[in-house]
Amino acid sequence: MKTMTKKTAVVALAGVMAAGMLTGCGEKALDGTKTVATVDGAEIPLGMLSLSVREGQAQAEAMYKSFMGGSDYSIWDTEAEKGKTYGEQAVEQALKDIELMCILKEKAADYDVEITEDDEKAIADAAAAFMSANTEDTLKTLAVTEDQVKTYLELETYKSRMHDPIIADVDKNVSDEEAQQSSFNYVSISTSDLSDDEIKQKKEDAQKILDGLNADPDGDFSEIAKSVDDSYTVLSGSFDTNEDASEEDSDDEDETTASSSNYPDEVMKVLRTLKDGEVGPDVIEADSAYYVVKLDKVNDEDATATKKESIISTRENELYTETTDKWLDEADIKVEKKVLKTLKVTDNHKFTTQTAAEDTTDETAEVTETPEVTEEADATETPEVTEEADATATPEVTEAPSYDTDSSLEVKDGDTVNIDYVGKIDDVAFDGGSTDGNGTDLVIGSGSYIDNFEEQLIGAHPGDKVEVKVTFPDDYQATDLAGKEAVFDVTVNGIYE
Repeated sequence: MKTMTKKTAVVALAGVMAAGMLTGCGEKALDGTKTVATVDGAEIPLGMLSLSVREGQAQAEAMYKSFMGGSDYSIWDTEAEKGKTYGEQAVEQALKDIELMCILKEKAADYDVEITEDDEKAIADAAAAFMSANTEDTLKTLAVTEDQVKTYLELETYKSRMHDPIIADVDKNVSDEEAQQSSFNYVSISTSDLSDDEIKQKKEDAQKILDGLNADPDGDFSEIAKSVDDSYTVLSGSFDTNEDASEEDSDDEDETTASSSNYPDEVMKVLRTLKDGEVGPDVIEADSAYYVVKLDKVNDEDATATKKESIISTRENELYTETTDKWLDEADIKVEKKVLKTLKVTDNHKFTTQTAAEDTTDETAEVTETPEVTEEADATETPEVTEEADATATPEVTEAPSYDTDSSLEVKDGDTVNIDYVGKIDDVAFDGGSTDGNGTDLVIGSGSYIDNFEEQLIGAHPGDKVEVKVTFPDDYQATDLAGKEAVFDVTVNGIYE
């Protein structure tokens, strides 16, 4: 099929998804007027769910292509759990998201959250721009009407504005003892799947690095490591100075920052004996790697401040989830399963997005670039998907959005950030695991990236370098990565305002 090249721009409220040209092919036409669910009597039309599902599908496919170097991967027909495919799960999750947005709108008055006349105008303009940006065939595929687009954008706005009021009462007091972090640098040399002779050589390399550090304790750790082997990389980490806090972290599945539980016990035992600037006395042998470590600071004030922010963010996330889950449980929700089954996400029905190059302005609302979508099944470029975050004021006239590099800002759940990253397994960069310095946009909390990748960026600031540790799913499409632990060296370039 031909690539659609129409350039357009859509005006939208900050915090409302700038839905652009979405297109696909291969499935039976939907009846978007049918009601797929009701929430406390409010009807959710299938067309609105279709729009949400396809936007999410495009984001997920963009993520896979970003990780896998631009290749096209089959993900939706793969069985996930309980006999359901990932495609079926995506549809059900999108419906649950809309159900929650309906409830958030219902609860908005309790939190003094409202949609103003200016908001309504901007939403209407955005919906009209969306309709005009898409062809008749595309809109038929989506089965969405202009009124449904407006309703969806309105719900997105309520969702964005309800977040902060819901978490307003979170306890933001965190003691130094609870949050104190120690920082260190280390080289990890993997011994996985090596012969005895190869393992012996790796230990000799580790000893050479340690000897070099001992000969020049103030020398450049990275240069010393690379003088032994150019593939060896010095990494940085932090851990809970207070061992009681460390034990609490190891039991907390929602913790978002690197804690001592991320490192082998053998490494932690040594680190806790060191003072500022001291090098571990011996090469540390763990199950699958040798370590050489150097403690930076017993009390790292910057890392401690970041940990405090992370603890607060975790409390906020827990309160938000507990509150909204309770609302969902209490709501009268009825799903029309036969209607729901007509909306399918499959591997032969692709939706991809690319950012359009042309933008326009409007006197009453912010102008946001419209993602332009192709119908090509084998796209050669990694598409970018952007989503604005956190709207609290009437939009002003702006240029197409660019991220803010102010280091005083911090990444929060729901923010859109621009990042660069290099992914490594056993300290070796893997194919398709890097942005190559080109930057990519990511919506924190969208679930676009694997494991808890996004959560670990919460609390970071523009310019920060964050070590993100994840585990690829056992059923990951790239079998050479499936089930493996990876470390991503992530640079936060900026946060979109």
